[in-house]
Amino acid sequence: MEKWTLLDSKYIIQRPWATLRVDKLQLPNGNIKEEYYVLEYPTWVNMVAFTEDNHILFVRQYRHGANNIMVELPAGVVDDGERPEEAARRELLEETGYIFEYIEYICELYANPATSGNLTYTYVLKGGKKIQEQQLDSSEDIEVVIMSIEEAKQFLFDNKIGQALHASALFYAFQKLGLL
Repeated sequence: MEKWTLLDSKYIIQRPWATLRVDKLQLPNGNIKEEYYVLEYPTWVNMVAFTEDNHILFVRQYRHGANNIMVELPAGVVDDGERPEEAARRELLEETGYIFEYIEYICELYANPATSGNLTYTYVLKGGKKIQEQQLDSSEDIEVVIMSIEEAKQFLFDNKIGQALHASALFYAFQKLGLL
């Protein structure tokens, strides 16, 4: 198996949340792909966050791409120069008002490696204590949802976590913690 050879690359749009480029590629068999579109996103973090009393924090928010209000894990973007672990703690504090005693790396996943190259890091956090109100960005409207482990598992098994990376993160976390 060989990688494809990049012959040319041009940006179509470059914005903070939407960057699209078109690449010209040569495949190992010699064929040329004149237009291969790639979406560039920043690195993301997803958190499976347990409170002091062993409940799991979720967030409910509207997702315009799906045109749906969804229950998801707290998540966010890793800022430039920030370590994913730091971003996980920062995003949890901003979105939920909770801080955590313990954090552990679980996995990293690609959202769709065929058309985008960004990674999503997943962490399990434990010992969460609410210390402040949410500190949301002007474009965020997020409701915190707290579930028991059994409620969260049932929610997952009933296919109510529509965000694929969040469903994967929960399966990885439940497996790691012996909860499946």
